[in-house]
Amino acid sequence: MSLKTRNYRLYFIGQGISLCGTWMQTIGQAWLVLKITGSGTALGMVAAFQFVPMLVLGSFGGVIADRFSKRNILYFTQTAAGGLALMLGILVATDLVKLWMIYIFVFSLGLVNAIDNPTRQTFIMEMVGKDQLPNAVSLNSTEVNLARVIGPAIGGGLIATLGLAPLFIINGISYVGVLVALFRMRAEELHPAVIAEHTKGQLREGFRYVTSTPLLLNSLLMMAIIGMFSYEFNVSLPLFARFTFQSDAAGYAGLTTAMGIGSVIGGLYTATRRKVTVWMLINAAWLFGLVILLTAIAPTLWLAMLGMVLVGIFSINFLSLGNVTLQLGSTAQMRGRVMGLWAVAFLGTTPIGGPIIGWIGQHAGPRWGLAVGGFAALAAGAVGARVLRKQQYQEIAT
Repeated sequence: MSLKTRNYRLYFIGQGISLCGTWMQTIGQAWLVLKITGSGTALGMVAAFQFVPMLVLGSFGGVIADRFSKRNILYFTQTAAGGLALMLGILVATDLVKLWMIYIFVFSLGLVNAIDNPTRQTFIMEMVGKDQLPNAVSLNSTEVNLARVIGPAIGGGLIATLGLAPLFIINGISYVGVLVALFRMRAEELHPAVIAEHTKGQLREGFRYVTSTPLLLNSLLMMAIIGMFSYEFNVSLPLFARFTFQSDAAGYAGLTTAMGIGSVIGGLYTATRRKVTVWMLINAAWLFGLVILLTAIAPTLWLAMLGMVLVGIFSINFLSLGNVTLQLGSTAQMRGRVMGLWAVAFLGTTPIGGPIIGWIGQHAGPRWGLAVGGFAALAAGAVGARVLRKQQYQEIAT
């Protein structure tokens, strides 16, 4: 069990505090945009601005993760993210916030995340080592989604009683938890990868490595399809709650919380696995797509919440399997760059998919905006099955 490792246990606790704040901010940010504009397209544009830096710079963020101390990088990125949240909270509290300010805020946060994401993903390996990686990644994903339960529940209550500003301010303060955890870690108990020397062409070297490794390339292709269209829940769910079921922020928080509950269940199950295969990843994509489609046709908000529990279960299964596949399928010297490309494929594609899902949700209806994500996950599974069929039942990790 990876939680027996002191450094990872500290990180787990610090992340838990911070992630609850992050999900509170996610709820607040979406509802703030709808409050200002009432537009699904604007909601999609906010998602696009937030993830454009990941699309353009995520691979470069992987290079940085390979070239510098990951712990030191995280000191910088976590401090920057907390400061941005506090600034937006002040703007909201003083009624000075405008849509263009939100665009600037989410774009700046995206720049930070382009470096932070591949660094955090690969730092897990340095805390627990290769043998405990599947368990640690699954527990980390479970924690993210447990926070998806707690954060929106608190956020929905705060919106109803105190307004939107506290969500951003509390999130800014919550980053202190991660900084304290990083400070208290024992450097001698880490397993740092060899720092890559600064040479020309490191980014191109990462691309060549991935394109010459079929397992990595095609896993990333599946991630890109699903990341572009299926994981646009920050766009599709607010529209689903408000315009399909005529609900308020509590309805949106309920859908998000339900997904978080399912993700915790799925994450705890995934954490018990000791074996990962290519076909597990493909089947996870298919099941993920199917339950999204079932949720899209739910006749009531309560049934939609039940559907989102299933979405959460298969969502975390796919994410954990994909993460472990890429990390264990790459060498230590390339792991940061590979996970940088993971961030590009999974998160950086949001600027493309977000406005599309927002436009579909606004003009064809929120059910169709959600359903497109389901069809995309089914298509990704089909692509993976076709391309990776020669590696049938290949074991990636034991």
